[in-house]
Amino acid sequence: MFSLPSLPYAYDALAPVMSERTLRFHHDKHHATYVKTLNDLLEKAGRPPQPLEEIVRQAVGKADEKKLFNNAAQAWNHAFFWATMAAKRGAPSGELARAIDTGFGGLAQLKDKMVAKGAAHFGSGWVWLTADASGALQVRATHDADDVLTKEGLTPLLVCDLWEHAYYLDHQNDRKGFLEAWFEALPNWEFAGYQFSAARGRGEPWRHPAPESHQDGRQARAG
Repeated sequence: MFSLPSLPYAYDALAPVMSERTLRFHHDKHHATYVKTLNDLLEKAGRPPQPLEEIVRQAVGKADEKKLFNNAAQAWNHAFFWATMAAKRGAPSGELARAIDTGFGGLAQLKDKMVAKGAAHFGSGWVWLTADASGALQVRATHDADDVLTKEGLTPLLVCDLWEHAYYLDHQNDRKGFLEAWFEALPNWEFAGYQFSAARGRGEPWRHPAPESHQDGRQARAG
């Protein structure tokens, strides 16, 4: 059974870009529903506990597991989304900053690219900053529950949620305005730098918290 991961900050920490009301609905309702439905599907199928990354990759593209994929991927995407934001505004540094300069011409140009890609995306989905093993950066958008876990050779550094429930209470239909405000204030650049190093083979990338039976013995006893 997967648990709903806690937010890594207070509900009001991302205001005014994302209000406390938005986070309570988004995390406690939308994200929680994906986790609950995922657990129900896994229990009904009698599947043994697996890391969420494996479930997503195994289910992608299978017509008979579309519902499983949608809920597993959305559970993963949301947990990653929370991790890629920080309450305190920061800036990229070191190798990541140099890669941004090389790939886009600077942080302002990366912002323009992510905002344009996300604003032009038709329907629901996600806009990602990714890196490959060479350190090359790319901005990509995915539809609905799809993510970059299913794209060979890519490591996600940042993601912004394009589903309306992510921004509508605060920004109504102004997705572009939301994306601009989000990029200016909320990316967790320290986390993105860690992910960038992992993409280049130095360390492991972020993983979703394991299902309960995959936790180590001390955690199980503590629970």
